[in-house]
Amino acid sequence: MIEQRIKAAIRDIPDFPKPGIIFKDITPILKDHELCMAITDAFIGQLKGIRIDAVAGIESRGFLFGLTLANKLGVPFVPVRKAGKLPYAVKQKVYDLEYGTATIELHTDAFEPGSRVLIHDDLLATGGTVTAASELIQEMGGIVAGYTFVVGLSFLNGKEKIAPVSDNIIVLAEY
Repeated sequence: MIEQRIKAAIRDIPDFPKPGIIFKDITPILKDHELCMAITDAFIGQLKGIRIDAVAGIESRGFLFGLTLANKLGVPFVPVRKAGKLPYAVKQKVYDLEYGTATIELHTDAFEPGSRVLIHDDLLATGGTVTAASELIQEMGGIVAGYTFVVGLSFLNGKEKIAPVSDNIIVLAEY
C-alpha cells in the first residue's frame, strides 16, 4: 500500500525548524523513482471523475509532484510562489502565520476565470497556506477542484479548515 511505502521513506527530523517540532522530511522519497511514480499514479487514480483544468503547486515542495500531476493530467501547472519570486504581473494574498504574516502570489494570467484548479502541496498541517492559495484562486475567478497532499498531519486539523472550499481532499499518508 502506498501509505506504508511513503511512511517507510519519510525521515523524521526532531526540533526542526524549531524545538518541539518533528519535521517530516519527504526528500528521501525523491531518491526512489518508482515510489515517485507510484505516488503520482495514486493521486491520478483518486482524481478520476474530477474535472481539473490546472494544477497549482505551492512553493516549493508542492512543485515536486504538482508538475508531474499536471503533466499526467494533461493540464497546465501553476506555481504559487512567495512574494517577489514571479517575474510577471501578479495577484497577491497576505495571510497570517503563527508569528506574523506571509504573502503568496500567482501570475494574473495563470488560468482563465471559471477554471477548476487542483491545489497540491507536499504536506497538510494547519491548512493556513493552502487556505490562502484557495482564497487567491477564488479571487482570481477560479474554482478549487480539490486538494492533493503526500502527507497529512491530522492532529493539526487542516482538513477541517479546507473542507468547506472543496471536500475533494486526497492525503496519501496520514500521521
